[in-house]
Amino acid sequence: MAGLADVRSINALIVGANRGIGLGFVQKLLQDERVDYPAGGTASHRIFAAHREPATPELSQLAQQFPGRLTLVAMDITDEEQIAAAVQQIRSQVNQLHFVIYCVGLLHDDEIQPEKGLQQIKAEPMLRYFQVNSIGAILLAKHLLPLLKHSETSIFASISAKVGSIGDNQLGGWYGYRASKAALNMLMKTAAIEYSRKSPKTIVVMLHPGTTDTQLSKPFQRNVPPEKLFSVDRTVSQLLSVISTLQPEHSGQFFSWDGSPLPW
Repeated sequence: MAGLADVRSINALIVGANRGIGLGFVQKLLQDERVDYPAGGTASHRIFAAHREPATPELSQLAQQFPGRLTLVAMDITDEEQIAAAVQQIRSQVNQLHFVIYCVGLLHDDEIQPEKGLQQIKAEPMLRYFQVNSIGAILLAKHLLPLLKHSETSIFASISAKVGSIGDNQLGGWYGYRASKAALNMLMKTAAIEYSRKSPKTIVVMLHPGTTDTQLSKPFQRNVPPEKLFSVDRTVSQLLSVISTLQPEHSGQFFSWDGSPLPW
């Protein structure tokens, strides 16, 4: 991460760390060799993994394997009290964060499927899309400001989606998911403006990961060419490559997995 290259000890927060891209980020950052163990054996390179209860076996196993570096933090991003409590837990252990990535996303579950037409739109699923895909991220930005506001470079990235681009929308459908990702982009673009005044060393960006082989995309992979379906490891590596190029002037922008800017 070029923007963080001069930061000796990076404290990172991965939100949505139970599985998929979030878990991939945890795994990749744990491989980072830039770790300093001062006297006493406590790692100054810390990773906080925020997850809905319960933690998955994969995440729990990593926490057991890296007790000095990885801390699990329970957080339901649809509950602001939980967000505030989780941030307070982090603040009790470190006074700065340098890298935050919001990997939470909802496309479908047992009750919600993306709409193909107007007749399938219902208020409650629509509200749920916004609650998970949009509102959680901006509430996180609200509560994390004190941890990101410091003299070193910090990055707040949110996983968005190309289908949230209004300018790129040629196919229609998926009303709730598209609209909630477009809302995420607007909320974080607006937050970037406020952060530029209150925390000018923080770079706020939105990232499109490409179609990644996760539970979120699983039902919709049939027509995806093999070369366009990315493994989680590849997606995380590609996004970290984009993040490594970020400079202050990029704050508030929307980038694809290959670093190309995306239209709003």
